[in-house]
Amino acid sequence: MSALAFAAPLALIALVVLPALYWLLRLTPPPPKRLPLPTLPLVKDLLGREREPARTPLWLLLLRLALAAAVILAVAGPRWQPNATALPGGTGPLILMIDDGWAAAGDWKARIDRVSGLLSEQPSRAIVLLTASDDRPESAPESARTALARVIGLAPKPFRPDREIMLTTAERLLDADAQAGVIWISDGVTTSGEQARLATFLANYGSRLTILSPLDKSPVAISDVKASAEGLDIALLRAGGRGGAEAGLIRASDDKGRPLGDVTFAFEAGGAEAKARLSLPLELLNAVARLDIAEARHAGAVSLVDGSSRRRRVAIVTGETTDTAQPLVSGRFFATRALQPYSELREPARGTSDPIERALEERPDILVLVDIGTLAGTTAETVGRFVENGGTLIRFAGPGLAAASDDLLPVRLRRGGRILGGALSWDRPQKLGAFPESSPFAGIPIREEIRVERQVLAEPDSTLTRASWAVLEDGTPLVSAAPRGKGQIILFHVTADTSWSNLPLSGIFVDMLRRCLQLASSQAQAGPGDNANVERLPPRLTLDGFGTLSAPPATARPLDPRRTGSGTRENPPGFYGPPEASVAVNAVSAGDGLRGIDWQGHGVQGLVGAAALDLRPWFMGLAALLILLDALAVLWISTGGLRRNVRTAAAAALLAAAFGGLALPPRAEAQTAPNAAQSPPISTTPEEMRSALRPRIAFVITGNASVDEASRQGLIGLGQALQQRTAISLDEPIGINPEKDELVFFPMIYWPVLPDQPRPPEGAIRAIDTYMKNGGTVVFDTRDAFAQRSGSQVTAETRALRRMLTSLDIPALEPVPADHVLTKTFYLLDRMIGRYVAGDTWVEAISGSRDVKVPARAGDRVSPLIITSNDLAAAWAVDRLGQPLFPLVPGEPRQREFALRTGVNIVMYVMTGNYKADQVHVPALLERLGQ
Repeated sequence: MSALAFAAPLALIALVVLPALYWLLRLTPPPPKRLPLPTLPLVKDLLGREREPARTPLWLLLLRLALAAAVILAVAGPRWQPNATALPGGTGPLILMIDDGWAAAGDWKARIDRVSGLLSEQPSRAIVLLTASDDRPESAPESARTALARVIGLAPKPFRPDREIMLTTAERLLDADAQAGVIWISDGVTTSGEQARLATFLANYGSRLTILSPLDKSPVAISDVKASAEGLDIALLRAGGRGGAEAGLIRASDDKGRPLGDVTFAFEAGGAEAKARLSLPLELLNAVARLDIAEARHAGAVSLVDGSSRRRRVAIVTGETTDTAQPLVSGRFFATRALQPYSELREPARGTSDPIERALEERPDILVLVDIGTLAGTTAETVGRFVENGGTLIRFAGPGLAAASDDLLPVRLRRGGRILGGALSWDRPQKLGAFPESSPFAGIPIREEIRVERQVLAEPDSTLTRASWAVLEDGTPLVSAAPRGKGQIILFHVTADTSWSNLPLSGIFVDMLRRCLQLASSQAQAGPGDNANVERLPPRLTLDGFGTLSAPPATARPLDPRRTGSGTRENPPGFYGPPEASVAVNAVSAGDGLRGIDWQGHGVQGLVGAAALDLRPWFMGLAALLILLDALAVLWISTGGLRRNVRTAAAAALLAAAFGGLALPPRAEAQTAPNAAQSPPISTTPEEMRSALRPRIAFVITGNASVDEASRQGLIGLGQALQQRTAISLDEPIGINPEKDELVFFPMIYWPVLPDQPRPPEGAIRAIDTYMKNGGTVVFDTRDAFAQRSGSQVTAETRALRRMLTSLDIPALEPVPADHVLTKTFYLLDRMIGRYVAGDTWVEAISGSRDVKVPARAGDRVSPLIITSNDLAAAWAVDRLGQPLFPLVPGEPRQREFALRTGVNIVMYVMTGNYKADQVHVPALLERLGQ
């Protein structure tokens, strides 16, 4: 792209007519026929001798040609941009590659603006739009206008997508067409495993590539949060080698968004890592649910905190005597040193008569018993209640436990222990075996130097394998566990000191106890004995690319609680499981590493280019000036000078000035929304509404791009089903703003409810109220049936809907009765289902007695609102090929078919009213008439 560009370059074709215009202006009429007048000599001396030119003067001719050229150039829309983007040459399609992970969210508006500008400069070139997160890219070329509409509807993803599919598709297109070129809107960040793949792509296709990327700055992300004795240790990272010294602020807040504290961090020049420590009282630390980097608006700048990152209160009780000769090698010492960095320790005073009761008075989350033998009487009952109410009991073996007879153990123990050289013995010390895959210890590296010389043995039974978290080489358990009520009992079959093994001297001992703390912090995780059949956790709230918590997208899947690492498409960053024991998944994890892309010498241009200077006003002004000069020249020639007709000259000047004022267009900047990614992909201007001529269903634009797109695709799928199965033919659905758009054209409006949905403006409330009273129907969909099933608390979506409905004049509601006409308008249905099946559907309550048995009931009108939580649009949504876009829950046979039938019945009910309730009475009426 050159510095001088034209918005309408085809208009320059008009310049070829200038030579013809030149010769046309030079033409003069044929000479008149001369006829002598006999009386002419009498007045010959009275007439002045005026000379007229035989043809148009050359200077006037050039003036008029310049005027025509100025008008043509103005119509072509010239713009001057000194640092313009050098677009790839060639006549083939232009491949537009866009990185849309969280690293691109911070300057997303600049990216969309730059892409929009580039596409507007290539109106006639075919475009292929590829995004890094799209696992099924559309490789067919499309017009620049269509591509621009898709670009405006894009939104950054909260995870880091794999570029492999995007790169492979681009390579295939480039190999197929030698005239194709690529513009890559990159975030400039990669990982160590991807760098080699990018190097190959740049080496093979760099000459056909234009790269737009941030030049000197890398996004900063929170990679890890750990609880320590001093507070929360926070690790941050950015792409190494990019950016100078950088400082910032991290804010901590609770689950309701209330601020709890903040801490600063600083990167050295060129540094890739930084650390910070948030120090707060324990109660406030344990209330932290979210950490945000101030002034950074992307998912990587957010770290969601669950119980695993909180410091738990741990009480330690030991059976050792107070006069231990070597306290620094006692079991209490090793257990305390291992737990202290990650918890708040409580220990009853030495010599206390009932140390366990005293320890439980501190309200710990975890109780650690070091070689405590049989628990009897009220102590056993107290500890049992502690575990059943959600506490975790960790017991270490020892001489006292070997003879224990209480039932506060995960497995049954044999009398006596297994000792090197004893009756139940082995010839040599045993090594630690591999951790079972279902064990919470899975993933901890095994150390070869660990040796076990003595252990307490478990009685073999059918549950022993499932209860074993760690085993020795011979398969006997080293650590076993079992759930009890809401809590957990964990047994180490060796002592906490070094008398039975050297396990306490290794780092594995610390890692194992830390995993126990993490397990105790989240009751959402499956019990250890049930790890083979672990229950997955449904998504409750997820982050979008900008770091905002909202309802999970339709693509989110339940989470395996044993999963570690950063968020993905299937498990996006967010909270999973019930509110009281959520598991957090973040956009960046401790194992991630960011690197700046090595562009291998290829020129990289910044995202923000120099503002283009619109030259149209200048050319139109020049044309106006030339018109004025032409008028004055004509007056000069025709009157012999301006003084002879000053009034006429002034009028000509005013006319030219007026023309110039009209020709100069006012300078206007396009208005952009605060967040271009949340702009609706469909125009909602009244001129584009064809709703008065052909019926169409509307959906309310929420501002969440993914939700709006799901609504649009869902209504498209429903429209296709209606056209195939019924006589109803709907136009393409359209997004609306109830406050600004006219609602009277739409028989039905679909309104997905967001968890943070604000109360609609007063204008929107009045419009919706009028719409419903005039016969329209609004389908409110909270899309939270899965969350409602998971817990008894009212969901955020339901609370948002209640806030909206309190402002509307709505009738009494009831769940759809089995005999309601809505269940019989086209298909016979017994329930109204969508993506979920567990949610209820509510309609206007039908008044009157129900004692009379009739096939179908209906009120006096169509229900003005229908409320559901089953996420109807996700069940209806299809892609361009007609394939479903979202998985169903629980995915029953023919669930999608019954979801489509639900939609067909709703539309038929809205479009045709209650006629079905009358039709079902026809047999009775005919019988009454005697026919």
